[in-house]
Amino acid sequence: MKIATFNVNSIRSRLPIVLNWLGKNKPDIFCMQETKVQDHEFPVAAFTEAGYQIVFRGEKSYNGVAIASLAGSLEVKFGFDDGLSPDESRLVLAKFGSIYVLNTYVPQGREIDNPMFKYKLEWFKRLFHLFEKKFKPSDKIVWVGDLNIAPEAIDIYNAEMQENHVCYHKSVREAFAATKAWGFVDIFRKYHPESGQYSFFDYRVPDSVQRKMGWRVDHILATTPLAKKAKDCYIDLKPRLEPKASDHTVMTAEFS
Repeated sequence: MKIATFNVNSIRSRLPIVLNWLGKNKPDIFCMQETKVQDHEFPVAAFTEAGYQIVFRGEKSYNGVAIASLAGSLEVKFGFDDGLSPDESRLVLAKFGSIYVLNTYVPQGREIDNPMFKYKLEWFKRLFHLFEKKFKPSDKIVWVGDLNIAPEAIDIYNAEMQENHVCYHKSVREAFAATKAWGFVDIFRKYHPESGQYSFFDYRVPDSVQRKMGWRVDHILATTPLAKKAKDCYIDLKPRLEPKASDHTVMTAEFS
């Protein structure tokens, strides 16, 4: 089984890149974030023609999550059900056979003193409670997406300058670590303990990919039963080098 994640930064703008990548790599499950399109305008036909079934929830010019899959999902749920704002365009949970796939677009946070940063910290707590309420660590779960968190210094090219960044601040790293500790393994780090591996490259930094000036904020995590079956996990830089690319690129994990 091959699962991939990609913050497309507008699915309609990035559709040729996505379809080209799907055609060449043929993942079983392809999770997208920041689709930035209302549901009635989502390019469903393009995925159907490519052989994929698609579920999605989005907003105009903002947020949005989607899962494309070769086999249809048994269950699909959007957003939280904890009585607060469901945030349906940031979270989709789908079941494929005995495996649950949680695709999330975690709030970026804007600035440390912005209310959205506090919302981001609460978001990780809500995820923890979702796992506590609905699952056991022995369940087969893959948690993927743009989590807007660089967990370690090796996940940023210039970590020493980013202590107050909303994707690296100590409090958000602690919030992510607490949620991850519920029962998840970082599949990418299982195979790549080295530094210099990034999935996001800021548009504002010239030749950022070539200069290796990036961040690893996109992740694939799995509970132990699935982590034991992982065979590989890797970042594909080619989509980030395409004309009119997203500022993120694709991460893929393979399981036996």
